[in-house]
Parts: sequence; C-alpha cells; structure tokens
Amino acid sequence: MKQNCDALGGSLSINQFLHATLLVSHLESAQHFYEAVLGLEPIERDLSFAGAWYQIGAVQLHLIVTDAVIGDRVNPQKWGRNRHLAFAVTNLDAMKLHIEACGCCVQMSASGRAALFVSDPDDNLIELTQI
Repeated sequence: MKQNCDALGGSLSINQFLHATLLVSHLESAQHFYEAVLGLEPIERDLSFAGAWYQIGAVQLHLIVTDAVIGDRVNPQKWGRNRHLAFAVTNLDAMKLHIEACGCCVQMSASGRAALFVSDPDDNLIELTQI
C-alpha cells in the first residue's frame, strides 16, 4: 500500500456494513446449524450459485458453498482469539443449553464476560454475547 495515500474525504467514506460471507462445504449441514441451532431465518436470494442468506438486524450473513474450506484457527485453546463473527443474544444461558442439546460444543469466553463461542460444521467460529 502506498505510504503517501491521503485520507479519503467525507464524500468517499464507508457509511454502512452490509454483509459478511462465510464459506461452507455442505449447504444442508450449514443451513441446519444456522437455522436450527442458531435460530436464523433465511431470506430470499436469486443467484445462480449455491448458498444461503440471512438477515440479522441491519446486516446480512451470506453462506457460499465451495469445494473445500480451509481452516485457519490459529489458537485452538482460546476460540475468541481466532477469526470469528459475533452476534448479540438476549439470554446466553438458554442459548448455551439449546446449542449443547443440538450436539454442538461451546467454549465460554476466557475473559469471563457473558459470551460463548461455537463452531459451524466447517469450523467457522461464531461468538454469541449477551446484550
């Protein structure tokens, strides 16, 4: 990146976060996790490639199918120190019980705050924080 790049003017600034994309290798397994385990509702999409979209507040989560997902977990002991997405929940204890009843492992936040981490079938990490 050029070192002499000046800051953008106000008319060129980023003003909204639209979506995040996760790569998944098996759409049906991913949909089960995001819909049945996390409780997200799919939204309409009209594209020619395999995937699923979810609306979460003002932001969308896009799942896109690829042949192979390459894991990049660099800290297996502390899941929160890896690349992850974070979502707010109103009742973390109830969510934890539900996720575990669905057969998924969770790791509570190492900081002691009201948050947990869970991974989808492709090892994409999701943080759930009680707000």
